[in-house]
Amino acid sequence: MKIVVTSIFVQDQDKALEFYTEKLGFVKKEDVPVGEFRWITLVSPEEQNGTELVLEPNNHPAAKEYQKKIFADGIPATMFGVADINKEYKRLLENGVRFTMEPTKMGELTLAVFDDTCGNLIQIVQK
Repeated sequence: MKIVVTSIFVQDQDKALEFYTEKLGFVKKEDVPVGEFRWITLVSPEEQNGTELVLEPNNHPAAKEYQKKIFADGIPATMFGVADINKEYKRLLENGVRFTMEPTKMGELTLAVFDDTCGNLIQIVQK
Protein backbone atom coordinates (compact mmCIF):
# COMPACT_ATOMS: atom_id res chain seq x y z
CA MET A 1 0.00 0.00 0.00
CA LYS A 2 1.22 3.52 -0.74
CA ILE A 3 -0.09 7.05 -0.44
CA VAL A 4 -1.24 8.28 -3.85
CA VAL A 5 -3.26 11.38 -2.90
CA THR A 6 -3.34 13.66 0.12
CA SER A 7 -5.28 16.86 0.57
CA ILE A 8 -5.07 20.25 2.17
CA PHE A 9 -8.03 22.51 2.92
CA VAL A 10 -7.91 25.88 1.16
CA GLN A 11 -10.14 28.94 1.45
CA ASP A 12 -10.01 29.75 -2.27
CA GLN A 13 -9.04 27.18 -4.90
CA ASP A 14 -7.94 29.74 -7.52
CA LYS A 15 -5.74 31.62 -5.05
CA ALA A 16 -4.29 28.35 -3.77
CA LEU A 17 -3.58 27.08 -7.29
CA GLU A 18 -1.72 30.29 -8.08
CA PHE A 19 0.29 30.20 -4.84
CA TYR A 20 1.23 26.52 -5.01
CA THR A 21 2.24 26.66 -8.69
CA GLU A 22 3.71 30.15 -9.08
CA LYS A 23 5.29 30.67 -5.64
CA LEU A 24 6.16 27.11 -4.63
CA GLY A 25 6.71 25.56 -8.06
CA PHE A 26 4.33 22.60 -7.97
CA VAL A 27 2.86 21.37 -11.26
CA LYS A 28 -0.90 21.18 -11.87
CA LYS A 29 -1.88 17.61 -12.75
CA GLU A 30 -5.69 17.60 -12.60
CA ASP A 31 -8.23 20.43 -12.78
CA VAL A 32 -11.72 19.00 -13.22
CA PRO A 33 -15.05 20.74 -12.47
CA VAL A 34 -17.00 18.99 -9.69
CA GLY A 35 -20.21 20.90 -9.03
CA GLU A 36 -19.44 24.36 -7.69
CA PHE A 37 -15.81 23.40 -6.95
CA ARG A 38 -12.97 21.62 -8.80
CA TRP A 39 -10.82 18.55 -8.31
CA ILE A 40 -7.39 20.19 -8.44
CA THR A 41 -4.28 18.13 -7.85
CA LEU A 42 -0.65 19.17 -7.86
CA VAL A 43 2.57 17.18 -8.06
CA SER A 44 6.21 17.86 -7.49
CA PRO A 45 8.07 18.84 -10.66
CA GLU A 46 10.70 16.26 -9.64
CA GLU A 47 8.17 13.44 -9.26
CA GLN A 48 5.26 14.05 -11.62
CA ASN A 49 3.94 10.51 -11.18
CA GLY A 50 4.28 10.70 -7.40
CA THR A 51 1.85 11.59 -4.63
CA GLU A 52 -0.74 14.18 -5.63
CA LEU A 53 -1.79 17.07 -3.40
CA VAL A 54 -5.49 17.96 -3.61
CA LEU A 55 -6.48 21.60 -3.06
CA GLU A 56 -9.64 20.78 -1.12
CA PRO A 57 -12.24 23.55 -0.64
CA ASN A 58 -12.92 24.17 3.05
CA ASN A 59 -16.64 24.84 2.54
CA HIS A 60 -17.74 22.33 5.21
CA PRO A 61 -18.09 23.94 8.69
CA ALA A 62 -15.89 21.24 10.28
CA ALA A 63 -13.14 21.88 7.71
CA LYS A 64 -13.26 25.64 8.33
CA GLU A 65 -13.10 25.14 12.11
CA TYR A 66 -10.26 22.62 11.87
CA GLN A 67 -8.25 24.84 9.55
CA LYS A 68 -8.81 27.93 11.68
CA LYS A 69 -7.85 26.20 14.95
CA ILE A 70 -4.64 24.53 13.79
CA PHE A 71 -3.54 27.78 12.12
CA ALA A 72 -4.23 29.77 15.31
CA ASP A 73 -2.24 27.22 17.34
CA GLY A 74 0.69 27.43 14.91
CA ILE A 75 0.35 23.83 13.73
CA PRO A 76 1.42 23.19 10.13
CA ALA A 77 -1.24 21.52 7.97
CA THR A 78 1.37 19.46 6.13
CA MET A 79 5.09 19.07 5.52
CA PHE A 80 7.14 19.13 2.32
CA GLY A 81 10.64 17.69 2.11
CA VAL A 82 13.49 19.68 0.58
CA ALA A 83 17.09 18.76 -0.23
CA ASP A 84 18.62 22.09 0.88
CA ILE A 85 16.42 24.04 3.28
CA ASN A 86 18.53 27.21 3.24
CA LYS A 87 18.49 27.36 -0.55
CA GLU A 88 14.73 26.68 -0.62
CA TYR A 89 14.10 29.24 2.13
CA LYS A 90 15.95 31.89 0.13
CA ARG A 91 14.13 30.99 -3.11
CA LEU A 92 10.73 31.16 -1.43
CA LEU A 93 11.54 34.48 0.27
CA GLU A 94 12.49 35.88 -3.14
CA ASN A 95 9.10 34.65 -4.44
CA GLY A 96 7.32 36.64 -1.73
CA VAL A 97 6.52 33.77 0.62
CA ARG A 98 6.10 34.90 4.26
CA PHE A 99 7.75 32.66 6.82
CA THR A 100 6.61 32.39 10.42
CA MET A 101 9.72 30.41 11.39
CA GLU A 102 13.17 30.60 9.80
CA PRO A 103 15.15 27.40 9.19
CA THR A 104 15.75 25.90 12.64
CA LYS A 105 17.78 22.81 13.52
CA MET A 106 15.88 20.31 15.66
CA GLY A 107 17.88 17.17 16.24
CA GLU A 108 18.46 15.45 12.90
CA LEU A 109 16.07 17.79 11.09
CA THR A 110 16.08 21.40 9.99
CA LEU A 111 12.66 22.91 9.43
CA ALA A 112 10.95 26.18 8.57
CA VAL A 113 7.30 27.23 8.47
CA PHE A 114 5.47 29.56 6.07
CA ASP A 115 1.95 30.92 5.53
CA ASP A 116 0.35 29.67 2.30
CA THR A 117 -2.06 32.68 2.19
CA CYS A 118 -4.97 30.19 1.95
CA GLY A 119 -5.48 29.48 5.65
CA ASN A 120 -2.56 27.12 6.32
CA LEU A 121 0.87 27.01 7.81
CA ILE A 122 3.16 24.72 5.83
CA GLN A 123 6.38 23.21 7.12
CA ILE A 124 9.39 22.43 4.96
CA VAL A 125 11.96 20.01 6.30
CA GLN A 126 15.45 18.80 5.44
CA LYS A 127 16.54 15.48 6.93
